[in-house]
Formats: sequence, structure tokens, C-alpha cells
Amino acid sequence: MQKSAGVLAVMALKHTVLCLVLLPRFLLAALMLWLLDFLCIRRKVLQKMEKRGNSPDDPPVCVSDSNKMFTLESLRAVWYGQKLDFFKSAHLGFIAPNTEVVQLQEQRRVRVLDYVKGRRPLILNFGSCSCPPFMTRLAAFQRVASQYADIADSLLVYIEEAHPSDGWVSSDAPYQIPKHCCLEDRLKAAQLMHSEVPGSTVVVDNMDNSSNAAYGAYFERLYILRDERVVYQGGRGPEGYKISELRNWLEQYRNDLENSRTVVVHV
Repeated sequence: MQKSAGVLAVMALKHTVLCLVLLPRFLLAALMLWLLDFLCIRRKVLQKMEKRGNSPDDPPVCVSDSNKMFTLESLRAVWYGQKLDFFKSAHLGFIAPNTEVVQLQEQRRVRVLDYVKGRRPLILNFGSCSCPPFMTRLAAFQRVASQYADIADSLLVYIEEAHPSDGWVSSDAPYQIPKHCCLEDRLKAAQLMHSEVPGSTVVVDNMDNSSNAAYGAYFERLYILRDERVVYQGGRGPEGYKISELRNWLEQYRNDLENSRTVVVHV
């Protein structure tokens, strides 16, 4: 009984800390969503974002006038994403969580680190078909992954839907997919994504959403693992999801490799 009371006290304390830390951030996000429902403000914000985003790796995201930004479902999604980010176990410079994923074709349960090949970096790209920023930049991601395939491997991890058709729906999503009720639903959705980038390695998160939780990946997110550690941690999508940052890291890594080889040859 005492143990149960202690566990409840710890849980209550954790939730209190969570609210104190996240509430200001959440309220700011909620205010932004409310303002974006005024079309004049939304158009000005999108125009500024388009002017800022001059990289072909990060094409601007379209948000149609018909999309409602400030809804109960949108607030739930924002809170959920912020909570996952707060409690994630993946942190830059620390051991990478070796979470369970399911292979798309064989439907076999494996681990994320099973895809690491020696000391080669492994790029993780988390997202879903109902996420417009993720799908808009999927082709750019494939280009970058192909360009640096000689020095790094990549893995697409399909997570729960960002904008399910029975949740915070987005008319800009290329596919209207409801929340996954079972693993078969998630595998079927991942097949759609795989058809967009044939040749890419795609796995799906399990129905416990363990990879999504461990990496704080919702709505979309990029990571790079090397030597079983997190060596690059992208920002939370959509604002922090930048293929250009991924390219910059890989380019710097390639330069470092070439410089180290040059030093060895001269020695």
C-alpha cells in the first residue's frame, strides 16, 4: 500500500512538473494556431516563411484556407507532441534508444540499431503520409540520402498519423488516412509512402509507438546515429524539420572523412 502511494505521488509530481514546463509553450502554440485561423494573418506568415526558405531541400509548406488550425483536435495533437518531446529518451551525444520496429515487406520485428552497418552513420527519418511537410520534403530527403549513400545509410520510420482523417485533418495531406487501429493499418499506410520513394528502406513503429515516444518524433523528425549514439538531432516538425540541416551535417562528415584520410596518407 505504501509503495502504491509512493508511485502515485511520483506520478503526480511528474505531471505537475510537466504542466509547469510545457504550459507556457503550449499556450503560445495555441495562440499561434488561433491567430492563423485569421486568413489575412495566415497568408502573411506563409509569405514570410516562403521568402525565408530559399533552400531547394526545404520547399515551403502549403496551408490551404479551408484548414482549421485552432480546434480541440489540433490542441490535443500539439500537447501530445510537446509531451513526447519532453519525455523522449533520445538526446544528442547520448546512447540511441534501440526501439522495436516492424519491417514493411517481411513484417518481422527488429530493432532500429539492427540497421547500423559498422561505424557508418544511420539517418532516421520519422513521419507519416498525412503530414504535409514530411511528404512535401520526402523527395528532397531521398535525393540527399542517395547523394551521401557512399558514407551513410538511411531508414524511414512510419509513425502514427500526424493529421488523421478522424482527428486533426488536413486537406493538404496527399492521403486521407484514419488513426491506425492495428499494425495492419500502419503497414498499409507505410506501403503508400514506400510507393513515393521506391528503393528506400521503410519500417513501421509498433502499436505501442515506442520509437515515436523514445525519439519524440511526432509530427516528423530527423536523427543521425553513429556508434550507437545520437550525433544529430533535428528539431521538432514542422518548424524544425529541415532537410538542409541534414545535408549540411553529412557534407561536414564527408569533409572530415576525407581530411582524416589525407592525414593518414601523409603520415
